Amino acid sequence: MDLNAEVEHLVKASQAWIPMLMEYGSRVLLAFITLAIGWWLINKLTHKMGRLLAMRNADLALQGFVTKLSNIVLKIMLIISVASMIGVETTSFVAAIGGATLAIGLALQGSLANFAGGVLILLFRPFRIGDWIEAQGTAGTVDSIQIFHTVIRTGDNKTVIVPNGILSNGIITNTNRQPTRKVIFDVSVDYEADLQKAREVLLELAKDPRVLADPEPVAVISTLGDSSITVSLRAWTNTSDYWDVVFMLNELARGRLKTAGIDIPFPQRVIRVVQETAAE
Repeated sequence: MDLNAEVEHLVKASQAWIPMLMEYGSRVLLAFITLAIGWWLINKLTHKMGRLLAMRNADLALQGFVTKLSNIVLKIMLIISVASMIGVETTSFVAAIGGATLAIGLALQGSLANFAGGVLILLFRPFRIGDWIEAQGTAGTVDSIQIFHTVIRTGDNKTVIVPNGILSNGIITNTNRQPTRKVIFDVSVDYEADLQKAREVLLELAKDPRVLADPEPVAVISTLGDSSITVSLRAWTNTSDYWDVVFMLNELARGRLKTAGIDIPFPQRVIRVVQETAAE
């Protein structure tokens, strides 16, 4: 008797919760399938978007920024849609996300500043991937521009991560922005040296195919120092040839000047010692 009552009770209970389970189970299954398919479609769509930007020769940093931001926004919208399919109130869900976003924003003000800095860098493009820049005490080649930071590779192959917030608000020297650069090569000669001959030697060194003929190289007397006279060569090169020309001048100038009988003096300082005799 008791067994029959329990079975009857279970049957009545099942009649109540089985339809509910079927309804919510189907919703959850449909939501899961929608989430999986939507996630896959978003990844494919943003990948296609990146390829389209690449075909239009968009900046590499801009490609990465647009695809990543689009991917994040679309996936947030997908999660909200899936939640509404399960039965979660979208308005309350969005309000909760808004409140959480505000709290996170207040806690991560520095990260938001870096995000804004990344947007400014991508909009105004003070530098591009591959440029050699000097900023925040670091000099190197820009490897990548991320949403929150920029990756710089130094000349000795070290990786430096610079937050975009301070990078966008600081002084940036971009040596690749202009197609040409001016080489200023100073060399000190003795006061007894033939200055005209020294100028001719430097101008002869400037007859290098990497040195531009226009503007024409000039050699001037720039400084009269304590123990030497500074002769300065001013020449223009393509930006890519700048350091090769500087290294060439450093390597050849001393030998050519010495062959011409012009000495490069050591720094000298004359010290006069005055000895006073005490009065008897």
